[in-house]
Amino acid sequence: MRRILLLGGTTEASRLAALLARAGVAAVFSYAGRTEAPIAQPLPTRIGGFGGADGLARYLRDQDIGAVVDATHPFAAQISRNADAACRAGGVPMLMLRRPAWPVDPGWSRVPDIAGAVATLPRVPTGVFLAIGKQTLAPFAALPHRWLLRLVDAPDAPPLPGAQVVLARGPFTAEGDRALMAAHGITHLVAKNSGGAGARAKLDAARDLGVRVVLIDRPTAPDRPQVATPEQALDWLHQTAPRGV
Repeated sequence: MRRILLLGGTTEASRLAALLARAGVAAVFSYAGRTEAPIAQPLPTRIGGFGGADGLARYLRDQDIGAVVDATHPFAAQISRNADAACRAGGVPMLMLRRPAWPVDPGWSRVPDIAGAVATLPRVPTGVFLAIGKQTLAPFAALPHRWLLRLVDAPDAPPLPGAQVVLARGPFTAEGDRALMAAHGITHLVAKNSGGAGARAKLDAARDLGVRVVLIDRPTAPDRPQVATPEQALDWLHQTAPRGV
């Protein structure tokens, strides 16, 4: 099997990295570089972007990459689009490793994007837990709420007026998230439908407390083979990568 490029950043990516290392598969783990202290991996690791789809296509060619596994966050849409374009340009097989989305509770407000979440929140001040990371906060700045943000890294500047920042890295528990929301007087939770067990605690806590949930749908993924577990991804690599199809 030729070298594998694993685009990571998720729990599933780390689990696949461990499987590849244990199997002795030549692979490179790639982080986008959005966190200051990414989790160490048992594979050779690179951090930072490739320079768009063209830069990634050059990397695949120069490094003799035989297959790509996109195990990035389900909302890292640009990275996935770049990988899809680069792999198509170079004829490199590509797999999407995506944990299943959460089933949507009938009582939740389901919205297609960030703009939909902004439009759904009330216009009178209240306590809102924005559990959406730090990349897409700006559209909420015009609303008058008390914001609770949970981030991995400390921001360089206040991310939103009236925001309180909690620094933490998951997985989280429903008990801990109930205590967090109660302490900050949270009435609304805005979250991305990321899926997975480690981030679901906030939804369970919101249900227990009667907090209103605004859930953002995933962006459309490239039309590529998709699996839900690292073990399935390893099977796909063994079956597909040697053929180069």
